[in-house]
Amino acid sequence: HAWCPQWFHVHHLNTSTGKMSKSKGEFLTVSLLEEKGYDPLVYRFFCLQSHYRKALVFTWENLDNAKIAYDKLIARIAALDPKDGPAEEASMTALKEKFQKALDADLNTSLAITTLYDVLKADMHDAAKLALLDSFDQVLGLSLLAHAEAKRKEAAKTTSASTASGYQITGEGDPEIDALVLKRYEAKKAKNFAEADKIRDGLKAQGIEVTDVRGGASGNGSENLFVTIHYRQRELSQGSSLFCAILYPKEVKQQ
Repeated sequence: HAWCPQWFHVHHLNTSTGKMSKSKGEFLTVSLLEEKGYDPLVYRFFCLQSHYRKALVFTWENLDNAKIAYDKLIARIAALDPKDGPAEEASMTALKEKFQKALDADLNTSLAITTLYDVLKADMHDAAKLALLDSFDQVLGLSLLAHAEAKRKEAAKTTSASTASGYQITGEGDPEIDALVLKRYEAKKAKNFAEADKIRDGLKAQGIEVTDVRGGASGNGSENLFVTIHYRQRELSQGSSLFCAILYPKEVKQQ
């Protein structure tokens, strides 16, 4: 194939019961991943987190964990401001060298992935971080900036969205999750409990646990002026993060 001038074998892809085998009906295809609702790039991210000389154990739980990590990485990149510049070459040199050393160390993609997080934590302008991430992604092929830009545009629509029940939402976590939390609240308010339960179960499948705070918080001397909903995002390898979505009447100015 013209688009694949170099290739090499990697170690076996195993299941929890042993080597994945086509003869046993145990094999994975990109089409199957897409049928189950997974972005193939999540599978690429999953594979890149392991060295190619090591056997990789595939389970749907492991893939779900990779999806959570990938989505969180995209969310962090989406939070960067492209206008926060300039992209100083001097500040980028050390991280470029670190990424190159990872690849030179027998194509250590696991270490290369770690360098992405080093970029996000680095003390430099966001424009420089985005330039580095774009450069590294030319090797990794994870469509990081494209996915981040799509999330950034979606966030602009949902961060302070009006709702049918006359409420607005401001959240501190993933805007897409905030929007689903809001949709569930509206379904409950309309006594459409089947829809509310469906949304809750969908969130739970993503590792999101939603807790309604009885009575909500009060403000401006009026009871229940604000409705507070907590949700917790689980990450099996890193514990969990607690976020808070606040719904408030649209006629009330956000403080």
